[in-house]
Amino acid sequence: MIQKVQRTRGRPRSYDREVALTSAMNLFWERGYAATSLDDLSRAMDMNRPSIYAAFGDKQALYKQALEHYRARVRAAMKEVLDEGRPLREALRDFYERAIEMYLSGESSGRGCFIIGTALTESVANPELRTSLAEGFRGLDRLLSARIALGKQRDEVDAEANPEELGKVASAMLYLLAIQARTGATRKSLRATMNAAVNSICSRATA
Repeated sequence: MIQKVQRTRGRPRSYDREVALTSAMNLFWERGYAATSLDDLSRAMDMNRPSIYAAFGDKQALYKQALEHYRARVRAAMKEVLDEGRPLREALRDFYERAIEMYLSGESSGRGCFIIGTALTESVANPELRTSLAEGFRGLDRLLSARIALGKQRDEVDAEANPEELGKVASAMLYLLAIQARTGATRKSLRATMNAAVNSICSRATA
């Protein structure tokens, strides 16, 4: 819950934006956009409706901010695990391991990826969101392709391999893990999928 700060009588209660956004993100993540009401958000964020509107806008505006909040966290994690100083196999394993931990982090069951679980459905009727998602997916392809290309230069990938194609494979495996987690796959099963992906990409790396 958001920490409450005592204010002079008549002033509005303060809130922690980071905590509030995280609470909204988690609720959207668990229930989806359509099934999450403003009353649900109000309880989860410990903010009344007027305060939510004043701080974040309407439900759609809040969702967009929650989505960007999620993306910022993911980008920070990817930058860390895909550091160029690490062996490619090690970096990819850590990349997928962290994804698995996040995808299985739901209170009652695996919740998968916030983007795949919520934004894909909403993007059908929202061209702006659809364009944003497409750009994000292409960005992930480019990031992974560049990291794999570096691995190829270091003889960690087959000399005949196409880094751009392998980058798309690496992205697709991430989405598959998210879907499998959402549908109840075990950690053991997800790790088996992860190992298959890493082995197919790092075909010349030492196990």
